[in-house]
Amino acid sequence: MQNGTDLYALDIGEASFTKACGGPCTEGCVTLARIGADAWALGDSKRPDVEPLRFTTKELDAAGIDPARFGLGA
Repeated sequence: MQNGTDLYALDIGEASFTKACGGPCTEGCVTLARIGADAWALGDSKRPDVEPLRFTTKELDAAGIDPARFGLGA
């Protein structure tokens, strides 16, 4: 939980997801969107029907995911 807020209660309907690719992205890519001041949604462009997972900035960092790789600031 993020400061007592359930990350999955945050609306991501208007979230703008960005891809980060290590190559030509022909098979799909991981997508990331900022959904709050300290909240992120991580998706899979190959499976757009699957709800993105949600993380705090601290959790992304612990997982080795850098928003800068997606052109996003932390």
